[in-house]
Amino acid sequence: MFNKKFFSDLKRSGMMNVGLSKTKLSEAMLDILLQLPQGATNLKETIISHMGLIGQMSTTRDLNDAWNQAKKKAAKLYPDEFILDGRKVLHWNDGSVDDLDKKISTANFKKLNALADIENCSVNKLISTLIKSYEKQTPKKKK
Repeated sequence: MFNKKFFSDLKRSGMMNVGLSKTKLSEAMLDILLQLPQGATNLKETIISHMGLIGQMSTTRDLNDAWNQAKKKAAKLYPDEFILDGRKVLHWNDGSVDDLDKKISTANFKKLNALADIENCSVNKLISTLIKSYEKQTPKKKK
């Protein structure tokens, strides 16, 4: 087993440098991601642990940048397997994640924030209240 403190001490002293670019790290992450079984959780942590010594020796900043690149590539190149939601979180494309409509006009966005300020609550709470009110007023449709 590798001692992470030992390697971090070596890196700080300037004796070791992985020398891998973020692009190479991203490609390695994507290769590992494609080999994971469907439905695996904690994708980033799992991938970094499978990277072995390269994952331990790379800086956190490089790993985070490479992970962001790998997520975008996975969602773009393999849309049948992966989906990137509005918060840039990578999910398996198994139908459990709905791609929400993120578009709201600037005018409506300003009105919503102004109304939330008047009501002295958050926008999230205001929208929840509006949805509940709407559901009470409209009869439920049978499927």
